[in-house]
Amino acid sequence: MKAIVRRSLGVLVAVLAVVTLWVVVSLSIDRPVTYDEITDHFKYGSIGSEPGVSLLQPVGGVLPPYSVFSALPSICPEKLPGGYASLGFVFEPGHDLPVGVSRRRRIGIDHVGLNCAVCHTSTVRDTPTASPRVVLGMPAAELDLQSFVQFVLDCTLDNRTTSEAVLGHVKQMRDPPSLFERTLIRFGGLVDRVKVQTLALRNRIAPILEDSVPKWGRGRVDTFNPYKAIQFNWRLDRLPSGEIVGASDFPSVWNQKPREGMHLHWDGDNDSVDERNLSAALGAGVTPVTVDHAALKRVRDWIWTLPPPKYPYPIDQTLASRGAGVYQEHCLQCHGGSRFREGVVEGRLVGQIDDIDRIGTDRHRLDSYTYVFASNQYALYPESQYRFTHFRKTRGYANQPLDGIWLRGPYLHNGSVPTLRALLDAPEQRPKAFYRGYDVFDRSGVGFVWDVKEADGRAFFAYNTALPGNGNGGHLYGTNLPDADKQAIVEYLKTF
Repeated sequence: MKAIVRRSLGVLVAVLAVVTLWVVVSLSIDRPVTYDEITDHFKYGSIGSEPGVSLLQPVGGVLPPYSVFSALPSICPEKLPGGYASLGFVFEPGHDLPVGVSRRRRIGIDHVGLNCAVCHTSTVRDTPTASPRVVLGMPAAELDLQSFVQFVLDCTLDNRTTSEAVLGHVKQMRDPPSLFERTLIRFGGLVDRVKVQTLALRNRIAPILEDSVPKWGRGRVDTFNPYKAIQFNWRLDRLPSGEIVGASDFPSVWNQKPREGMHLHWDGDNDSVDERNLSAALGAGVTPVTVDHAALKRVRDWIWTLPPPKYPYPIDQTLASRGAGVYQEHCLQCHGGSRFREGVVEGRLVGQIDDIDRIGTDRHRLDSYTYVFASNQYALYPESQYRFTHFRKTRGYANQPLDGIWLRGPYLHNGSVPTLRALLDAPEQRPKAFYRGYDVFDRSGVGFVWDVKEADGRAFFAYNTALPGNGNGGHLYGTNLPDADKQAIVEYLKTF
């Protein structure tokens, strides 16, 4: 009898040792899904934005774990008809996750996070019936990031999001999460912990999700107000109302080498490409603890010389030649020439700041970035080679180079003008309202088709220039030219 007891205890001890080892090994893993090709790394690779959920308390990540993230559209179908693709995420064959969403196993859980491609990848189509072409590095003109965040928050907190519902979805997944994660879902209360974390996050960013603040819409993001809440734990409801509105267009990330030393971001608040990249990564969800500097450097080295796509449609070369002369006289000094795509900087004011009183465009994005916020940025990465040293408050917006400008519409920093041709009209003649998010190209005006409300089961964003932050005034340069000269400039800009 004693021998049986001893053998049973021995087996129990062995089982406990194996289980303990399994738990320890699972908790110690920090491994992203990696890609050899730089384009795949840009699209799907981790930059460290998956801080995850602690087993002791909810902390970190903006997105829920992979299992929950993948299950949400099926759990709350009426909240998101069409799934994540309906919000402008780009899906490619053979991939469960959209472009811009990475996967990383950390503390035994498969986490997802956002990377650079989520804001800098979109599609373009020649006609409504044509197949979309995925373009890396262009602004994410179709993405409705605010609605995405709102959906993830709402559905995660929905009573239907339970352990049983998530596990039911996991059984149908082509690439399910780890056994350890499934065990935590079933027995460890993982979903409940995610809900607590999500509730805390929603409470922190609630002021910029309220109806009183104009929606960002497709192709735009409020860069710094979520940053204030998530990185600095500021109470957004205590900020002056003028700081809460700051949505602006996603930029392109082509051809970064000649931009080094220029004033970057729309308001020119930094002149270091590396600091700008690291700051943007913080906005995507990395923390000073979890950031993957090596992965970020791979992206940086690639976009350093990544060329913008050339205009693929016919160009009236005679009209473009005429436009080159008009452009050189009226636009070159601020925006440079067509050779910027080759790294040749023409124009002494390219990348310099145009004072807000002179340029006259909507100032909400400028005012949302304050001296106090800039000074707080310097406290990040203390006693580190990555500590910020280049951020500063400015008094205007930076003159942007125009490489690949044909794919960067709508125009102005807040995307308040749908086409380049409309930008050359006086503000009172520019469209007062239009739709954003359609990927069919407008060859005449140069931009994207802007008078279509919905297509292919996707509703586009109704942009109202009368709302705070959405103003389409200012930038009067070239607006007094004859119409023939304006059209010639637009034709010439197709060569950039």
